[in-house]
Amino acid sequence: MLGAVMSALLLAGCGGSAAGNASQAGNTPPAPPSSQSSTAGQSSAVKPVHIDIGQYVEHPSLDAAVAGFKDALKAAGYVERETVFYNQKNAQGATDLTASVAQSFAQDNADLILAVATPMAQAVAKVVKDRPVLITAVTDPVSAGLVKSLDHPGGNVSGTTDLNPVAEQIGLIPQIKPGAKRVGILYNSGEANSLVQVKLARQAAQQNGLTLVEATVTQAGEVAQAAQSLVGRVDAIYVPTDNTVVAALDAVIKVANQNKIPIVSGEGDSVKKGCVATYGIDYHQLGEQTGQMAVEILQGKAKPADLAIRGGEPQLILNQAAAEAQGAVLPEKLLSKAKQVYR
Repeated sequence: MLGAVMSALLLAGCGGSAAGNASQAGNTPPAPPSSQSSTAGQSSAVKPVHIDIGQYVEHPSLDAAVAGFKDALKAAGYVERETVFYNQKNAQGATDLTASVAQSFAQDNADLILAVATPMAQAVAKVVKDRPVLITAVTDPVSAGLVKSLDHPGGNVSGTTDLNPVAEQIGLIPQIKPGAKRVGILYNSGEANSLVQVKLARQAAQQNGLTLVEATVTQAGEVAQAAQSLVGRVDAIYVPTDNTVVAALDAVIKVANQNKIPIVSGEGDSVKKGCVATYGIDYHQLGEQTGQMAVEILQGKAKPADLAIRGGEPQLILNQAAAEAQGAVLPEKLLSKAKQVYR
């Protein structure tokens, strides 16, 4: 009996090791002491994991998606710095940094990678083939070459799409700006997700008797000038979920307010910031869905190849103050249907 007790104590003593610095790519922290892994109730039931998070650019929607992802892990019992260690990098919208982040993840030994927004997802998927990659805030994973199909991804990549109802969003323009004929659309011609939405916007504009006027950019610093180029040429502006433009949205809103041109956006956070209207998804909820998929993978219940791409449910979101500033009208019919009205 004494020998058994001493053996048990010896085994317990071998289990403790100091946690490493999770912010450094390529350094997976060792598992925390067993005494720490039980501090949060559920956390004792999960195996410590290391997750790399690559975000293409910083703006409210993408930030919300990352927060939702982490919240889903927390709800499943993964406690940050105890049973889950995040190595998070942001490319700030730069193509070279996006590739660099992806390469650093390829050399790392994380259990799972989260790639946020289409450019980052494409960069990571290109160089990481041996570990699960989850994507979020990606408009069209198939067109972006990330998965074989939405129902059956077929490789090491799956996740969530933020494909927005472009037709319904364009359809808001005649309602908030009666008599509108020409609609400007701002986008980065180098973003695959934006090209998908522009194609849909062209079709939707034609169906609504509108002419689409395109203004393209290659970086955030060009957005203000592109917005200014639409003044006098359009009756309204449509901003899709283009990462480059949304990151510089303040410049578009400033032009719109000065010239009484209403903006319809591709997502809800832009309406909160100062656009007039959208049918948008909840990006925090989208991130939560992605996090739930991560839990399934980390716990060995599913593989990315077999997890269908998931998406959010669009909701009507309006901004009364923005409508007044931009010369738009929010009819009672719209107001009564809105999930959220900012004033």
